[in-house]
Parts: sequence; structure tokens; C-alpha cells
Amino acid sequence: MQQILSKINFLTGSADELINLSSIPAKIPFDDEIINFLDDLSRYLMQDPKAKLYPDIITFAFWIRKSSVNNMREKFNNKNFRIGRGTAFHIAPSNIPVNFAYSLVSGLLTGNANIVRIPSKNFDQVRIINQAVNIILKKYDSLKNYIILVRYEHDNYINNFLSSIADIRVIWGGDETIKELRKSPLNPRSIEITFADRYSLTVIDAEYYLLQNNKTRISENFYNDTFLTDQNACTSPNAIIWLGDKERINAAKKIFWHEFHETARKKYNLLPIQAINKLTSAFICASKIPDCEILNSNDNLLVRINLKYLSPDIINYRDNSGFFFEYDCNNIIELKNLCNDKRCQTISYIANRDIFTSLINSGVKGIDRIVSIGRTLDFALIWDGYDLISTMTRIINLE
Repeated sequence: MQQILSKINFLTGSADELINLSSIPAKIPFDDEIINFLDDLSRYLMQDPKAKLYPDIITFAFWIRKSSVNNMREKFNNKNFRIGRGTAFHIAPSNIPVNFAYSLVSGLLTGNANIVRIPSKNFDQVRIINQAVNIILKKYDSLKNYIILVRYEHDNYINNFLSSIADIRVIWGGDETIKELRKSPLNPRSIEITFADRYSLTVIDAEYYLLQNNKTRISENFYNDTFLTDQNACTSPNAIIWLGDKERINAAKKIFWHEFHETARKKYNLLPIQAINKLTSAFICASKIPDCEILNSNDNLLVRINLKYLSPDIINYRDNSGFFFEYDCNNIIELKNLCNDKRCQTISYIANRDIFTSLINSGVKGIDRIVSIGRTLDFALIWDGYDLISTMTRIINLE
């Protein structure tokens, strides 16, 4: 035991608190003290000059403020008595800095004590949020056992131990991470929530877009959906689907990509390795995807691949940091095969949302979210098809 614990770096909490988690009482969902803690954390981050440099931190802080959490609580229509399952072991993804914080809050709001393995990479956002959590926890002694943030190298013995004491295991980070963690058994009564590899799309109705007045704002929203996470988030669109006739689509594309290029040029620092990787991926697409076309560009800040055919296979060739597939579509139902893939997660749109009715009614097995452009990163307690409030709590039946 001590040999395992010695390999864990505790950023919040301690080895003693970790060992004693089984004696920590579960809370009811949306416990008042938890809400007050999160509100204080929100205020601290909102006022922290370092945090203000990172839009993803401010978005997180805005999400956990008291009024926002109370709105979530109001939507939680609890006809039964619910309580947290006990201990939640979260494995955060390595490429999305703030994801660990959202996962932690999900565990807290559902009444669970939490062990969160945070990314090993030294993201500034992780350091800033972790520092804020430790500062605010000084005012909440009774909550210290509910938040344990750890780092450790890939180690099956540690995974085995933390899984053995978990009532819930929450795995972010993709298919290979899930396969590896599943080698560590859970107790028979424990449950698992997995967030596997996913992809996302943007649908743009060309005529609808051309009628919009503030196209610069649309461009900034699309930038937030994509470049804020280097297009690594599962919610970041990999393909742009254009709806309409050829003339309007061509007109809309010209404006959209010009605006977006200007926004990205001003805000994004493209590293040489990213540029090389995108070009390599483009050439692989040219050799593997029938009749696709690498569209001309003045630089490779944005790499666009025009598709003649739409198939889930194209997603196997996706890249990040400004790499997009494009497809001109006459009817939304053409997306059925692509969206029938269970890996399809989010569709963002610039259109009338009613256009998706026929696609949903076709019985597609993919698609968990349809949101307006600029909102793909907005986390919610219903995510990837999971109702986290229901899943991370248990029902006590009172008759």
C-alpha cells in the first residue's frame, strides 16, 4: 500500500484522506455547502488576473457560479430520494486542460467524494484552478475529503488500487485509455462512465449565413469551438457541411473562410510541427479518400479538404489545429450515414434548427448534442448521452 501511495503526487488532499474515503458520507445532489464552495471558487477565478488570460477558465468559473448551479438544480426534478454513490474516480483527458475541473464538479454536485487524476502535462489552466481550489478549501474544512486531485505516471498498480475503492469510475480520453483502465477491475456494485473517441460536425445553411449581419462574431464563435482546444476536443467540428444551392454555397464559403482566417491569424499561434502534421494529413487524405481535393490556400493556417462523398471513414483521417473536411449537401438526410456512426457526438449549426428534425427521426444512432455555433464547449450535466445526475447517484426507495 505505502509503495503505491508513494508514487502518487497529491495536488489537493493527502494519502491519509485517500485511504479514509470509504468512511466519508455521501451527500444529496446539489448540497448547499457544495454550491457555496463552487460560488466562492467562481468568484476567486473571475477576479484572478492569471485566470483572465484563459477563456476556458473563465467559462468554467461562469458555469459554477451560484445562479448557474441553482438553474441546474431547478431542472433536476427528483421524484425519488437520491444520494451520491460514494467515491468517484475520474481519469481526465491529457489534451483538454480544464476538463478535469468539469468532471470534478459533476462528482461534487452529485454528492460524491472525488479522486481526480489530472493531466500530467503542466497546463497553466490546471495550475491556476488547482491553486484556487486549495485556497477556497481553507474555508471549507468539511469538504476537504471530497476533493483529492492527483498526478501519477501510467501505473497499473495505482489504477488497480484507485479502481478498487471507487463506486464510480469516470474515464475521459478515448478508446485506448478506456481499454487500458478496464484492465483494472471494479467492485461488483460499482459503475463506469466512459467518454470514448468522438467526432463532431458543423452544418451551415448558406442562405441563412448570408443573411446574418455580424459575420465577424460568427467567425469568433467558430474560433472558440475549434482553436481554443487546438481542435482536440471531441466537441470541436472536424467537418463543415454546407446546405443550399451551389451559387449560395460558394458565396457563403468565400465570406466565411475569409472571416475565419482573419480571426485565426490574429489570435492563433500555429507551431511548425502543427503545420507539418496538417500537410502530412492532407497528403494522406489525397491518397486514401477517393476524389477528394486539397483546396488552395495562401498559407496552411487552415487546411481544407473538399469531399465528393460523405462516409464515416473520412473521420479516420482527421487532424487538428485548423484541419477541416467540407461537403456540399442538398438535403440534410445525406448526413444519415455519417451521423449513424456512434462516434458522432455534437452538431453545431448556423441554420434554422428545425432542419434537423428529419435527420433525428431517421433513427440515427449517433448525435448526442445539437447546439448553435460557439456553444460546443458548453459543458452540461447531460453529456455524451449520459444524465450524470441520475448516473452518479443512487435511488433510495421510500414507500
